[in-house]
Amino acid sequence: MRGALKGAQLSAIVCVRATIRVFRSCLPSDAGHTARSPLRTSCCSTSGSLARPSEMKTAAEFFFSAEVEKTDQPAPLLPFLQKTTLMSKLFICPFYHALSFFHCLICLSHGLNVTFGSPSGSDLIPPGACKSLNSSVIYANNEVDLAEVDIYGFDYDYTLAQYSNALNTLIYNTARDFLVEHFKYPEEIKTYDYLPNFAVRGLHYDIQKGLLMKIDAFHYIQPGTVYRGLTPLPDEEVLDLYGGTFHVPLQQDSGFYGKGPKVKQFMDIFSIPEMTLMAVANDFFITNDIEYDPVHLFKDVSEAIGMVHIKGYMYKWIMQDLDKFILRGDETDAVLHKLASHGKKLFLITNSPFSFVDKGMRHMVGENWRDFFDVVIVQADKPHFFTDCIKPFRRLDGNGDLRWEKITSLEKGQIYKQGNLFDFLRLTGWRGSKVLYFGDHLYSDLADLMLRHGWRTAAIVPELEHETKVVSAHRYAVNLTWLQALTGLMERLQIHRDAESRDVFVEWQKEREELRVMTKNLFNPQFGSIFRTLHNPTYFSRRLNRFSDIYMASLSCLLNYDLSYTFYPRRTPLQHEAPLWMDQLCTGCMKTPHLEDMANIR
Repeated sequence: MRGALKGAQLSAIVCVRATIRVFRSCLPSDAGHTARSPLRTSCCSTSGSLARPSEMKTAAEFFFSAEVEKTDQPAPLLPFLQKTTLMSKLFICPFYHALSFFHCLICLSHGLNVTFGSPSGSDLIPPGACKSLNSSVIYANNEVDLAEVDIYGFDYDYTLAQYSNALNTLIYNTARDFLVEHFKYPEEIKTYDYLPNFAVRGLHYDIQKGLLMKIDAFHYIQPGTVYRGLTPLPDEEVLDLYGGTFHVPLQQDSGFYGKGPKVKQFMDIFSIPEMTLMAVANDFFITNDIEYDPVHLFKDVSEAIGMVHIKGYMYKWIMQDLDKFILRGDETDAVLHKLASHGKKLFLITNSPFSFVDKGMRHMVGENWRDFFDVVIVQADKPHFFTDCIKPFRRLDGNGDLRWEKITSLEKGQIYKQGNLFDFLRLTGWRGSKVLYFGDHLYSDLADLMLRHGWRTAAIVPELEHETKVVSAHRYAVNLTWLQALTGLMERLQIHRDAESRDVFVEWQKEREELRVMTKNLFNPQFGSIFRTLHNPTYFSRRLNRFSDIYMASLSCLLNYDLSYTFYPRRTPLQHEAPLWMDQLCTGCMKTPHLEDMANIR
């Protein structure tokens, strides 16, 4: 009996294996392919003859109770699919939905129009396969009732003011020239142009080894994402460098704010040109076989980037061409009008100087922009503003010059410099969950406010626009659904120790690795998504969930919600919990707002 059962299971395994192969061969020629990660052709074809019964139900009819209308196009693969599906359904019942998705795609690719017989039929297809996620949605990590929020606070750069990518190019070029002219680096480094799609936010940099890498929420390096200069390191070399493991003890090497002494995390959007310049400088010395100290290089590049800000170059560029560099100014104006018209109190805390903020706000909102804000604080020196209780507030006059009088109250219409949060709380009385603060830097803007002071926090993550487009793409839905199903098959196959089972497992393991690389490349060929390392959240993503109650692509997303709206986080099952709802069974979530569900969102 056991032998018969084992034989039936192995037959089912082989049939499922063939089904996956057939599915791959049915995809369009470019489905799931990238220039960097071509598929192995050996996995895309079947061998041997296949029995094809003369009468059968189609896969779509069997799984969905669907009505399938035949067209002029032949469907030679469907008889075989029904046979393999019947067996695989018995063996891998939990992955029934994922394989159903495969079969529905195959029906469509072979000229069959599939009409679902009941609403539950369409639920079997992951939402990302057929809907477009709306990047104007606000996502919740924690439940937030806007009716309880009376005070709204804002950072300026990349929060009230969104900047174009042209700014990164200028920052890179100027800092690169500083390296050559001020730090006397070789002139040839100037031949390296800016690479706009090389780095992503949230990466870690090993200062002593000169390595840029992506780390997950459990402090493990994602294989294939470690770069020395512009060249990826083989996984075997990474293991050698880190003592036979991919684990990095960030609590020892990086610190709470991700600033070293051995490892630095690049968390703000301004750091993208810095990471690129770091990689370029390393690459120059490596490719030209010039001996150098990676620690010195790190410090020099960091200082060169800092000089762009300290010397005011970035402020000058933006102020000289506001239309070129500032995006969505009209939307910022609309947000401030909406909040003010509902009687909300507003404040601004930024590290930028007043002259720069004033010109940008006049461009976006108008001459009377200060009328919207009850308190305006510039050059605040965050994150020290939130932790230091020593620096006093100083008032600026109409010309931006410092005044000498002691500050005993924070008055509307005035501009204040420096100060600290403890005095701010004492003078305003604004405390706890009635305050919601928006910022783009998880550490400098949000961490201390949430952990120490109990404010509500909102993260601005512009990368969401790109990430949601990728997640909504058909190719991503196919790759991810296929990857999840294959992982489940491997989980069940691993208990079989016979030679044939092990051969199948090894092939599936290779297939799974290919799918992982293909899925990563859809986001960024070097480092993938800023939110995921393979199946785990990234270190950036874990910090985003920890330090922000809600997050969104831009401040304008707030325009799409009533100010009494409650944001509810999605309840996803823990590993030891059974999923209860259909949206938790598949790769997407039907509770996620989609374009057609939120027509009022631009």
